Amino acid sequence: MEFAEVIRRRRMVRHYSDRPLSPEVVEKILASAVRAPSAGFSQGWAFLALTDPTDRARFWPFVPTRVKQTPTMQDAPLVVVPLAHKAAYLARYAEVDKGWTDRSEARWPVPYWYVDTGMAALMMLLAAVDEGLGACFFGITPTADDDFDPVVDVPAHTARFKAEFGIPEEYSPIGGICIGYRADDLPAQNPAVAGRRRAPATVIHRGQWGNQ
Repeated sequence: MEFAEVIRRRRMVRHYSDRPLSPEVVEKILASAVRAPSAGFSQGWAFLALTDPTDRARFWPFVPTRVKQTPTMQDAPLVVVPLAHKAAYLARYAEVDKGWTDRSEARWPVPYWYVDTGMAALMMLLAAVDEGLGACFFGITPTADDDFDPVVDVPAHTARFKAEFGIPEEYSPIGGICIGYRADDLPAQNPAVAGRRRAPATVIHRGQWGNQ
């Protein structure tokens, strides 16, 4: 598939068939993640891949909103949780060629451990499209009742999730990705989505903010 077509076809797919993926396709998608860029080539990421139905069944209770609103996401045969590893960046930039030996987070203009792990996630989303598959990135949130409840204990929910899968404390899940074949009765994309897509002219500023 031409790269421009991969970009055009990428969308968040929430309805899947239970058709299995070949091991070769799974490994190809996972391997694409490590081709993402990372600050200082720190590669501060890891990926929890869930292909066994029993393991995926343990995952879905941690995203009750997705289960409630789009239950067919559970039919996707591959779930990946990208994990950011901040310590890898602090250690890498304390090396001689960088010299940030104090390992202060104040030196970082943005937390690139999250940025880079997000780019690795995007690589998998695009790789899935290139394989003729659908994919969806979503947050690992604790409630299906009110997505915008300001008092939900997200840190405690994240801690429970990490404990369930034995994830070390220093790794932070940035979300989940489900990947699989689109359902035969996949609903058409809501026309309102295309209507909300911002035109390049509204977000690109040339040479000076406000210049289009």
